[in-house]
Amino acid sequence: MPIEPAQLKAFILDAGLLPPEKLKKAEDETKKSGKTLREVLLNKEYVAEDELIRLEAYILGIPFVDLTKETIPPSILNVIPEPIARKHNIIAYKKEGGKLEVAMLDPSDLQTIEFIRKKEGIKIVPRIASPDSIKHALKQYQKTLEAEFGELIKKDAKDLVITKGGEDEKEGIEAEELKKLAEDLPIIRIVDTLIRHAILQNASDIHIEPAEKEVVVRYRIDGILHDAMTLPKQIAPGLVARIKVMANLKLDEHRLPQDGRFKVETDEYKISFRVSVLPVFDGEKIVMRLLTEGNKGFTFEELGFVSSNLEKIQRAIRRPTGIILATGPTGSGKTTTLYTILEILNTPAVNISTVEDPIEYRIPRINQTQVRPDIGLSFANGLRTLLRQDPNIIMVGEIRDNETAGLAINAALTGHLVLSTLHPNSAAGALPRLLDMKVEPFLIASTVTAIISQRLVRRLCSETEPYRLSKSDLEGISKEIDLERVQAKLLEEKAIDAKTPLEKIEWARPKKSEKCPDGYRGRIGIHEVLEMSESIKGLVVKNATSDEIEKRAKEEGMLTMLEEGFVRAAQKVTSIEEIMRVTRE
Repeated sequence: MPIEPAQLKAFILDAGLLPPEKLKKAEDETKKSGKTLREVLLNKEYVAEDELIRLEAYILGIPFVDLTKETIPPSILNVIPEPIARKHNIIAYKKEGGKLEVAMLDPSDLQTIEFIRKKEGIKIVPRIASPDSIKHALKQYQKTLEAEFGELIKKDAKDLVITKGGEDEKEGIEAEELKKLAEDLPIIRIVDTLIRHAILQNASDIHIEPAEKEVVVRYRIDGILHDAMTLPKQIAPGLVARIKVMANLKLDEHRLPQDGRFKVETDEYKISFRVSVLPVFDGEKIVMRLLTEGNKGFTFEELGFVSSNLEKIQRAIRRPTGIILATGPTGSGKTTTLYTILEILNTPAVNISTVEDPIEYRIPRINQTQVRPDIGLSFANGLRTLLRQDPNIIMVGEIRDNETAGLAINAALTGHLVLSTLHPNSAAGALPRLLDMKVEPFLIASTVTAIISQRLVRRLCSETEPYRLSKSDLEGISKEIDLERVQAKLLEEKAIDAKTPLEKIEWARPKKSEKCPDGYRGRIGIHEVLEMSESIKGLVVKNATSDEIEKRAKEEGMLTMLEEGFVRAAQKVTSIEEIMRVTRE
């Protein structure tokens, strides 16, 4: 884009994106390297690319658009053919009257604009977008091919002829024959299609479930399972064989569970798949967990922590020793929270080591060890070895047994900061759980500094349906939560005005639309953070119950998950129905 370096420099200083001394440093680098000021700013990560593009759009007087959360109707998207969109990084996203709004990386590409104007006979209005926006929109071209892929699956399934080598279908097909099946083009196409659609729909898991007469494929999207496809039963052996080959599993083992991994990498994404194969009555069920690699780290605010909880976590992670625990059911985001803490603590001044099962995300400069129980590398053995590796900070994927719990406590007592997870449903429930693992109460009181309990709730889309709670609604909710306390917490978090009674608060329900079929898109965490005060330590030493500990923590100002959920609902981030669904699980 034709912006003079002097002009860019002036606007950067004026916008306060960079202090003068850092900008001077960048200018000196341009003279040494021969690179442009823009290239140096991005290479050195002095300015975020998104911020720089917004500033350039302002300088050029062209509006900036963010398409990263937009679903573009296929009729508009396909105005520009996919090959042209990919080659010239241009996306048609809005059509009004006689105007077509297009998002571009380079709005000075007049040749492409003129080509589309002549082709469509419509006025083209260019807008500037970030590379992430264009990449997200380009993925949507593939979404429009879903019907075509459906036909492909039906056609290819008919072409498959699978012979049985015996009465038992699962054991009748020899390993050599299964290998040929896995390399069969129709099977490869079908598996690739299932994987591609899961990625495009931001699914976290793919379930392939054999039934008596068919194979059901389901995707878990935003924590909810949705039926995706129903496939003919005869392709089940080939489907399983193909995934086993990709995950490097034994093809001829049908009686025992197996676990494996594989990666899918393109210019647009890099995703690791964790594969679990389980024998069931009608064959072998496969679940694949999708783990996006190379993701930018989250901040606590992006994870959904409110200010009061944020302060408690910051105090806990600033301490050089102690134990920080994350609790909640499987899939509640515990590992992501711990990885976020590790990212914050990850500096050249400390040595961080982890022992995990499995390693979900790779983090540079952190030493991550995968548990291998089959060869004797358990959490306990791994943790014992880590302590001889001169660590400052240790993460143990999960405290599963008495031995691991004891070792984690000893690590904290000997001057380490330990992060780990447990499975109780509340923060207060973690303390009695440690007592059940035969850890002495006085050791828990002297080492545990904070406990984070969490769930993931679905975010409402931008279009919502406003409503107010009736008296009967409030009476029903009051049976599960103290409404006076909720109102006080809403005021504390500035979610409502001091004069607003609960019956006058405007809440939001999901509104289904073409862009947002369920009315929800994406997820955010709701949390409770229990800080170990002196009075709570006293209760732990006295072997108090989780109810007694929670009561004391609430008296000391702890915001429970349900209460934080109501704060998020008042902010129209999620709905009350979603909060109640998740906290009852």
